[in-house]
Amino acid sequence: MPRLFSARARILGAVLAVACVGLIVVGGVTFWAQRNHVVTAIDRQLEAFAAAFTNLSGVEAAKEIVVDTVGGPTEGALLLSGGGVVATASPSSGLDLAADAAFMDQVIGAPEGLGTAVGDGGMYRYVVVSVGDAEIVTAVSLSARMELVLIGVGTYAIAAAVVLFAIGTVGWFVTGRLLLPIRRLRETADSITISDLGARIATDGTDEISDLGRTMNSMLDRLEGSVDVQRQLLDDVRHELKTPITIVRGHLEMMDASDPADVANARDIGISELDRMTRLVDDIDLLAAVEGGGFSMGVVDVDALTARVGELVAVIPGHPWSVEQRGRGRVEGDYDRLLQAWLQLADNASKYTPEGSPVEIGSSVDDRGALLWVRDHGPGIPPAARHRIFRRFDRALGKRTVGGSGLGLAIVDAIAKGHDGHCAVVETPGGGATFTIHLPLGRNTAPAGFPAPVRAGDVVLQREAAG
Repeated sequence: MPRLFSARARILGAVLAVACVGLIVVGGVTFWAQRNHVVTAIDRQLEAFAAAFTNLSGVEAAKEIVVDTVGGPTEGALLLSGGGVVATASPSSGLDLAADAAFMDQVIGAPEGLGTAVGDGGMYRYVVVSVGDAEIVTAVSLSARMELVLIGVGTYAIAAAVVLFAIGTVGWFVTGRLLLPIRRLRETADSITISDLGARIATDGTDEISDLGRTMNSMLDRLEGSVDVQRQLLDDVRHELKTPITIVRGHLEMMDASDPADVANARDIGISELDRMTRLVDDIDLLAAVEGGGFSMGVVDVDALTARVGELVAVIPGHPWSVEQRGRGRVEGDYDRLLQAWLQLADNASKYTPEGSPVEIGSSVDDRGALLWVRDHGPGIPPAARHRIFRRFDRALGKRTVGGSGLGLAIVDAIAKGHDGHCAVVETPGGGATFTIHLPLGRNTAPAGFPAPVRAGDVVLQREAAG
């Protein structure tokens, strides 16, 4: 449905309407108060005239008073008797009431007291006082007395129009400025496509509407991250599944269906590759879940976590396992994910180190955070390869003969980052690699106040020195 007016115009129209009604109400109340004040002042003046005329003894005395009356330019007086004018005040100093036929028609025969008449010269307030067989009529031009009030009202109307114009002009620019983030939001939303999620809303204000832009940018960041995870997942599946599919297809094409041994060999290879694809898909799904967030955060006791990992790794064959150190303190995190990451590091150590070589695990907690580490004494990782081993499907020295999907360390790194931490690897003194998960303490957690822990490398040096 087409829009007749923009939001900017509707907002400004509402503001102007309220301002206009307010100015009209103020002007109307002011005019009413001023008019009431003028009428009240005129009535008091007329009542004073009436009081002065009530003591007259006859028509001649009344005539003398009327003739000698010197009024202002808005006042006049006349003496009526028998339906005609007997005497009038000097018209040179005041109003010539007798010349206003419409006024005379209304006051001749009018009852004694105050009244209002509309004559040729405008509106009058008058008072009638009986003196014997005659009546004295004194009138004040209400229209003339209201002239200054009407000039004030006209001036007010001009000023109100100027004010409304100023409100409209300023309001147009202010509403444009306030609605700018919304226009940017619309333009940004129109420019976003599934292939390009990089557009963001420019936010340079501190008001609530600018906060909306920042909130939308945060939402777009999360959306882009989620889409990137899905894209990476698809890229990983496409990249890693090509090899086993090619292998299975090649063996099936080359298989001699009449040779039972060849058939059995092709079957074993196919099942092996399918098992590898199953593990690969499971790991990719796990990595996508970890990178997508959804951690069940809570307070994790590092000492208890270390003890649990020590129990679980003890059953991994081929290596003597030992717990070198147990940190005393708590961190904020997902217990199951941290356990999974730590066990993954231990599994990597068992795969990439010679059978029979010792592997140590340990933890420590201080005021900077917690460290969860696994130390092996295998061939180690060259410094040039340490920056890339946490990437997907990347192995140090390209070793793929040890099995696995190549996603183990990527999963560990994603879990660490999900806890606002990181994973690092350094060389073990004497040979080997030490993997460490660094975790911040988080809120409502603190070290237990034990002495500063000894790091894994220092333990090895101490053992070698003691030996």
